Amino acid sequence: MKSNYILALFSAFLLWLAWPPIPYSSPLLLIGFVPLLIAIEKVIRGDYKKKAQKVFCLAFFTGFIWNTASIYWVFNAMQAQLPSYVALLISLIPFALAPLLMAIVFRFYYLLRKKVAIGSSFIGLVSLWIGYEFLHQWWDLAFPWMTLGNGFANFHQLIQWYSITGVFGGTLWIWCSNILLFLIIWQKREKIEVIPNKKLTIALTSVVGVPIVVSLLIYSNYEEHLNPSEVVVVQPNIDPYGKFGFIPPEEQLRTLINLSEKVAKTNTEFFIWPETAISASRGINEDSFRESPAFENIQLFLNKFKNGNVLSGIESYQIYNFPKTLTARSFGNNVFLDPFNAAVLIDQSSKLQFYHKSKLVPGVEQLPFGEALAFMKPLFAQFGGSTGGYGSQEHPSVVYSQSGIGAAPVICYESIWGNYVAEYIKEGAQFIAIVTNDGWWGDTSGKDQHLQYAKLRAIENRRWVARSANTGISGFINQRGDIVQQTSWWQPAAISQEINLNEELTFYTSYGDFLLYFALLGGLFSIYNLLRKKSA
Repeated sequence: MKSNYILALFSAFLLWLAWPPIPYSSPLLLIGFVPLLIAIEKVIRGDYKKKAQKVFCLAFFTGFIWNTASIYWVFNAMQAQLPSYVALLISLIPFALAPLLMAIVFRFYYLLRKKVAIGSSFIGLVSLWIGYEFLHQWWDLAFPWMTLGNGFANFHQLIQWYSITGVFGGTLWIWCSNILLFLIIWQKREKIEVIPNKKLTIALTSVVGVPIVVSLLIYSNYEEHLNPSEVVVVQPNIDPYGKFGFIPPEEQLRTLINLSEKVAKTNTEFFIWPETAISASRGINEDSFRESPAFENIQLFLNKFKNGNVLSGIESYQIYNFPKTLTARSFGNNVFLDPFNAAVLIDQSSKLQFYHKSKLVPGVEQLPFGEALAFMKPLFAQFGGSTGGYGSQEHPSVVYSQSGIGAAPVICYESIWGNYVAEYIKEGAQFIAIVTNDGWWGDTSGKDQHLQYAKLRAIENRRWVARSANTGISGFINQRGDIVQQTSWWQPAAISQEINLNEELTFYTSYGDFLLYFALLGGLFSIYNLLRKKSA
């Protein structure tokens, strides 16, 4: 078994090396699973006891090493707020949960190999893997950071067809390439030819080559329709941990306005400020925000710009006289407060448009399986969240400038969900505004990965991305996924860019993750095969 674990480790190394932010390494994903598949095949065909357990352990080993090496920054963020042993314990959830699900998928693959032909087994493997990635987008412990298709974010020229398939198309591509290469290597190793190697080689060349050629052609020939809008993004560089002292909200607002004014033009239409840029010691009441000094100062600032709008992150809350939501908590006398990590659009009128972040970070902004894990609420509050979790809204909503330009107010973690961002576009968003605070992770690859993933949203929807990060990396991404401008880490900055608005819908925007339906059919086919063979 030692040689099998070496192969599994080699797979983990290739997958880590292929992952952002290492530039131009993503094609390694097309071969990264081959050593693991060989190791598992050796177990299946070898004289081992408890084969199912060994397959599970090999897959978990690969997934755990790959995951931990790629998202080590999760621990970095947590230990800044908690004792190291507590931070390590909590970090094991994202480090180990996805590998556990991966290992379960391979466990089913082993069962299929015992019952059905190898081709049907591979259909089951790929279908169940896509099913696992889908699950990791939608349950209470959602963390789709390591979805396979995300790995091509650092070489976006190769995946322009994500405007049709989304990231699950990348997952399918990776698995088809790995399986075909595995079959070629295994047959040569065993000196057998169940499937002619010539046919397999032609199939592999086509599977790898055709998408790349098509993508490069799309990339080279894609032209944006001219529909300009002048946008400014601001990076105030305010330390989220307060290591150098916490900055009063008034001073933070002055910093945002001063940075904006340095690069603003008379025709600037949007000023994008980062997550929680507008704040107060106890949050801001959405109903009375118009009477606040912050609102008045922003209005004075906007008076200098005829069509100016501020789209900013804000720490806000609403007050109810009954427990309207599950996250509203009682303050006595029939007063219930619901806090939000939100975005607000402020123009030169008294109108305010709020959006409440929907995709909340498990363990930070929402308590997963809240009733069962209520005992963890004190820990939960240590990360800047609220002890009862933040409120949210069910569906994304677009904010509109006075001139009618629709912007998608995507808050931080939400930019990882391709299907969710596409909902903004279907609602009328002409560009994507990502407001985030990546300073929690420090100077790690987390901030770089988060920036790279935004390129995928630009390609899927053919929309410009204006990204404002507090202490991460701010920038502009065009409709091909090129980073046109970006700021440096840990430096206050503001940059201006003329972007092109777009109203056309891509196939992916219109039809979403349609590949999931094929995965569902493949998964049902695999389960049917298992049950049929068992009953027979």
